[in-house]
Amino acid sequence: MKIAQKLLNSVRPHFKEGGRFEKLHPAFDALETFLFVPGHTTSQGVHVRDAIDLKRTMFTVIVALVPTLFFGMWNVGYQHHLAYGMEASLVDSFLFGFWKVLPIIIVSYAVGLGVEFIFAIVRNHQVSEGYLVTGLLIPLTMPVTIPLWMVALGAIFCTVLGKEIFGGTGMNFMNPALLARAFMFFAFPAYMSGDIWTDLSPEAGHVLVDAYSGATNLVTFDANFTKLPSAADMFWGFEQGSIGETSAFACLIGALILIGTGIGSWQIIVSCVVGVLVMGLFLNALAPADMPTHAMHTPAYYHLLMGGFAFGAVYMATDPVSAAQTETGKWIYGLLIGMFTVILRVFNPAYPEGVMLSILLMNVFAPLIDHLVVEQHIKNRKKRA
Repeated sequence: MKIAQKLLNSVRPHFKEGGRFEKLHPAFDALETFLFVPGHTTSQGVHVRDAIDLKRTMFTVIVALVPTLFFGMWNVGYQHHLAYGMEASLVDSFLFGFWKVLPIIIVSYAVGLGVEFIFAIVRNHQVSEGYLVTGLLIPLTMPVTIPLWMVALGAIFCTVLGKEIFGGTGMNFMNPALLARAFMFFAFPAYMSGDIWTDLSPEAGHVLVDAYSGATNLVTFDANFTKLPSAADMFWGFEQGSIGETSAFACLIGALILIGTGIGSWQIIVSCVVGVLVMGLFLNALAPADMPTHAMHTPAYYHLLMGGFAFGAVYMATDPVSAAQTETGKWIYGLLIGMFTVILRVFNPAYPEGVMLSILLMNVFAPLIDHLVVEQHIKNRKKRA
């Protein structure tokens, strides 16, 4: 690290005011502060320093995303070989998925960070750290079959219209990665839903297995919930789905990391789960007896394992910028996300993944929830006085 520090010190004058690369100072500053703790003192604003800054907070989230990323890579290869009835080792499946997922990640980071650098240079401010996480979340919410130019378009959309237009990281009122997912869903529905989740490029000497279905469990659930995979398969993630959403177990590991480090709110995660179970049990009680395969009969706990709920509750709903901030507000916020997720899944089959719209909806209402909670606290204190 000393060699890297000396190299940065030697080229720093070229990026300062009057230097040859003065306009590229935001890019140099982003690299330097990512590698090392800033050496300058605070000149204005808050002077309190902590052992962890925003870049290291984002790095912790990336570490929490690693289990879902690695499992997603393996599952891409597993589903591909399963579709063709081919035998493959764990390593073979992982390597197949690795080379399929890697270009999506590279495009997401290259395009999104490129937009960040342009805005930083034009506005002459530091490069915000938020895209370190957003750049990985976007690929994990996409099917592996998504064209790379669509990934680039989604990265541009969420960076410009989801964040920079409001002032950058910390000023956005919606989760940027989830906004990219919603934009892609509505702009290119044929590429974001249906039987498109497995890479089915031809393999020499192999043909697609006749009995294989490429539909995600959310599509299956709407038609006949009894055709869903077993609860165990959905928990471990042996199913079709977006790259990072299939394994509830991998998301659980990520949740433990976020909660243990204090980065993610356990209140939001737990309340999301409670909201799903409450609404699921309520719909079970109202399910029509003459329609035994109706989605309302789906066991409540299945909603915790299906689709992207676990991924959304752990990594999206807990976004500290767009989520509720008050302690009571976090419980209300998460509870409503869980309840709306089940309602959208059951009653609006046009949008089978209800968690996406539920989180975005509650992102919009999070400030109102916090405001009402604070106002209620004020009223209670006045009564006690």
